[in-house]
Amino acid sequence: MNAPDHPLLPRGPYLLCDDTVRPELPLGEKAARLLAGGARILQLRMKRTPPRDALAAAREVVAACRRAGALCLLNDRVDLALLAGADGVHVGDEDLPPEAARELLGARRLVGVTVRDAAGARVAKEAGADYVGVGPVFGTTTKQVAAPVLGVGGFAAVVRDSPLPVVGIGGVGLANIAQVAAAGAHGAAVASDVLLAEDMAERVRRLLAAFDMGVRGASLAGSP
Repeated sequence: MNAPDHPLLPRGPYLLCDDTVRPELPLGEKAARLLAGGARILQLRMKRTPPRDALAAAREVVAACRRAGALCLLNDRVDLALLAGADGVHVGDEDLPPEAARELLGARRLVGVTVRDAAGARVAKEAGADYVGVGPVFGTTTKQVAAPVLGVGGFAAVVRDSPLPVVGIGGVGLANIAQVAAAGAHGAAVASDVLLAEDMAERVRRLLAAFDMGVRGASLAGSP
């Protein structure tokens, strides 16, 4: 099987650089702190930032990620992803359809899609998605979601039946990221837990270690 043209989604914490959490802190500064902790992938989510400022922020964060060897995806904004040279986009229930995102971005960038179950993951794959975000795994206050909380067991069931790598979303933080990893997640999206931390870089390091611990624990539990 041929390797994909675009970069692979890194396994582990999938960190949101969000303008609604600690809005007084510039997005570029948030990104710098997350990358200082060893972040491998950032999703830049801008719901409040005016268009011109959003483009400038996207270019700044994409450039910082590239220097750090990390990937940067844009939440919803395919136009900004193209203009800023981002590694791809993540689209949700009310955003641009994944087929349209793929058409605009071509084969060399990542497309992620929010779904609620394995059936949604199968539809996303047919639409050209590379991975899916599934949740909410836990309750969350960062974003209002009109979907039931899956819990770890429900999330694990979706992971088992998904044809695409799964990123757990919703309420994930240091206290539970190991559970998400042990459930088979390829990644775990973290927003408030890391952005509200006194030392973001240190929180990133701890999230990376906790995710890896969850993966190792699951591997040992499955050993004969």
